[in-house]
This record gives sequence, C-alpha cells and structure tokens, in this order.
Amino acid sequence: MDPGTPHYLGHRKRLKKRFLSTCSYSSLYEYEIVELLLSYAIPRKDVKALAKELLGRFHSIKGVMDAEIVDLESVNGISNHTAVLIKLAKDLISRYLKEAAEQKDQITCTTELLDYCKAAMGGLHDEQFRVIYLNAQNMIIGIEVIQDGIVSQAVVYPRKVLEAALKRKASAIILVHNHPSGHLRPSDADVKLTKLIQETAKTLDILVHDHLIVGENRYFSFREEGILF
Repeated sequence: MDPGTPHYLGHRKRLKKRFLSTCSYSSLYEYEIVELLLSYAIPRKDVKALAKELLGRFHSIKGVMDAEIVDLESVNGISNHTAVLIKLAKDLISRYLKEAAEQKDQITCTTELLDYCKAAMGGLHDEQFRVIYLNAQNMIIGIEVIQDGIVSQAVVYPRKVLEAALKRKASAIILVHNHPSGHLRPSDADVKLTKLIQETAKTLDILVHDHLIVGENRYFSFREEGILF
C-alpha cells in the first residue's frame, strides 16, 4: 500500500475480501459487520470506533437496526444519510423474510413466518397487532396491520379483522402482536380477545390457526400452549 494511503482503506478492502470469501457474516466480528455497512455511507473516514460505539449504545446489531432514526443521529458521527441506510437495511431484511414466508407451499407457524414476525415486530417500541391471511392451501395471501398502540378488545374489533378476511377470501388467519416489554405471557385481555375472534370466525368458516406474541428473540404460541385448539 502507498505510504500516503489512509490505513482504513486497506482495512475496508480486507473486510470486503473476508466477507466475499464466504458471502457470510460469520467471517466477520459483529463490529466489523456494522463497520462494513457504515463504510457505504461514510466513504472517507475510519469508522471502526463508530461501529463499536453504536454497538455499545444499542447493545447488538439488532438493537442498532431497531433504533429510531433520531436515536441513531444522536450518536456523534451518524448523519441522517447514515441513519437512513441503517433503517433501509432493516427494512430490506424484513421484506426478504416476508417474501420467504409467502413463498412457502404451506404455512402455519414455520420458521420463516416466525423469523419474519420477530424481525418486523420484535424491536417495535409500541404494541402492534397484525393479521396474516391464508388461503385454503395455507399459503399467505396478505398481511395487514390492524392496530398500532395498546392491543385490547376495545381497539381490535373482531369485525374489522374478519371483514378483511372475507374481502381477501381467506380460509384461515394467524393473529400476531408484540410485547415491547419482553414479557411474552398473554394478558387476560389477550386471551379474551383471541377467543372472541376465534368464536366469531367459526361462524364464517374461517379458522384461527394461532395467535403469536413476539419479542426480540422469542415468541409465545397460543396453540402450542393449549389456549387455541
């Protein structure tokens, strides 16, 4: 390397070479993955320390991806341009997992579906209620956000859920919501809402396959726990 060339340029080339040798993040340390991503938004600066600072502030790569843009920008050295790149990467991951789940021949609670739900909802700071609509072959025909905010019977109306199911000609649905607290056990309101939707759906010949509560890396299944049967 030319003695006048900044040291980090050679370092970036080595990171890219190591990544390309396997096309896998497993060849890099966690901070190096963040560093490589940052290099595409911050082209003429050593970003190793910045990558480590982001991981220190948000605790993990998932924490960095889930952080709000304003929180990312509060880190010295992270511009709006860089923050948008990080959020774009997160959105690409969620969309990839969604498409992977949709392309399954049949689905109830496959790994692909759980990965999508955890990626899309596990890091949200507020509760969100989604419904996954399935056809007679248990293939995904739609995913809809029904409610943002506190999930309860008072705000998630079975009629709203099932009207959308009928409009899509769905034969079955999977309910999904997140618990930002990380505590995944359902509340009494969660159980009451789920049973109300299930009972109403039966009158329309629509099955409720499951209700999932997702956290950052875990999930709770009403069917697996015997609440739905």
